[in-house]
Amino acid sequence: MKTILLIEDNQEIRENTAEILELAMYNVYTAENGKLGVEKAIDIKPDLIICDIMMPVLDGYGVMHAISKNEVLKNTPFIFLTAKTERADIRKGMELGADDYITKPFDATELLNAIDGRLKKVSLLKKAFTNDVDGINALILDSSNGETLKAMVENRSTNHYKKKQLIYKEGNHPTQLYFVLSGKIKTFKSNDDGKELVTDLYSAGDFLGHIALLQDSIYRETAEAIDDCEIAIIPKKEFEDLLHNSREVAQKFINLLAKNIADKEHHLISLAYNSLRKKVADALVVLRNKYHEDGSKSNFSIDISRENLANIAGTATESLIRTLSDFKSEKLIDIKDGYITIINDKKLEGMIN
Repeated sequence: MKTILLIEDNQEIRENTAEILELAMYNVYTAENGKLGVEKAIDIKPDLIICDIMMPVLDGYGVMHAISKNEVLKNTPFIFLTAKTERADIRKGMELGADDYITKPFDATELLNAIDGRLKKVSLLKKAFTNDVDGINALILDSSNGETLKAMVENRSTNHYKKKQLIYKEGNHPTQLYFVLSGKIKTFKSNDDGKELVTDLYSAGDFLGHIALLQDSIYRETAEAIDDCEIAIIPKKEFEDLLHNSREVAQKFINLLAKNIADKEHHLISLAYNSLRKKVADALVVLRNKYHEDGSKSNFSIDISRENLANIAGTATESLIRTLSDFKSEKLIDIKDGYITIINDKKLEGMIN
């Protein structure tokens, strides 16, 4: 049962609205002013907040501001309930982060539909979709909230890429979003001499190519399969429709962008300041963190070309090979038939911390 906090200073409206919500099988808490409402929100951590604007002690805008500053509550769906209908007041509420705005007088159906819509959308952010084509389809159907994209979902196409095959090239214009179903992928930039710098790594469950789509720009790097891959294709128009129609899908990709920036910042700092041994150790740990199967207790092992590993570490291939040999002598890794196996995770991690 979902919990709703209703903050309303008018006793009659508060009691009538609470009764409607309870009949709709919601667990309802009430507060008669903004200050008490914020205190109660912190205490009960509701699934959704309905709040009047004009109230004593602390008005609805103040409540919204306080909620947005609380790490636990800041993503709680927030609906303003007020008699004020001026456009400036509506704009102010939305700019503060409100999800919806219902004016008095309202009917029960209007209120319940707004609540149901907000709760369904916020559940999308919390839902764990499987890392396969069915997971993509579920994401699209949930976020599109209807039949709009059903035809595209039912006919989702997938592409197969061989090892070293290019998926897209730096300078090209994006026409689709990629979702990795299996295999390993790298993105890289090349200088005028053809020297590569690996900028990111991708595996099953990752979206690929979304940055250029979000920026409406060309690809800033090239994507290549490290080994055989299967990738699901989402057309550009479909992706744009998802972003425009679903705040939750947009938030997911904003989070992906933030993570991408943080990861690249760490990588650049590592390349700039780390010693050769630290660079190679960091590259091995990055590969382990990215590609080691969740829950597996076995040592991480990967078949990767020394050239690719050198590009990830940001060093010359010859220097990388010498360092790997040192690591093998120190029993940090093992090398057999081209596979590199990490046998002492803690010491490798200790080098870069």
